[in-house]
Amino acid sequence: MSHCGWNSSMESITMGVPIAAWPMHSDQPRNMALITQVLKIGLVVRDWDKRDELVTALVVENAVTTLLASKEGDEMRERALKLRDAVLESMDEGGVSPREMDSFIAHISR
Repeated sequence: MSHCGWNSSMESITMGVPIAAWPMHSDQPRNMALITQVLKIGLVVRDWDKRDELVTALVVENAVTTLLASKEGDEMRERALKLRDAVLESMDEGGVSPREMDSFIAHISR
């Protein structure tokens, strides 16, 4: 379960964990859209448009059940693990993250 703040989202992604998304404010609704609609590694617990409505225990239970005990949840977990692997690979020596950092440093050092 995550409010979908950027740091929390990145922690979940780098751990390969699917997200039950419950945004509260700021960048969180946009991050929720990235997680649920683009990356498809999570599901919406409470839609931002209904942020003033009460979330019942049944809604939370259904979200957890979907993530842990359904084909849809299996697929999200699989995508989350693949994304984790891609993120970790990008940080390896010669990966895209160090190459981009080296490029940035070279650019600002000129």
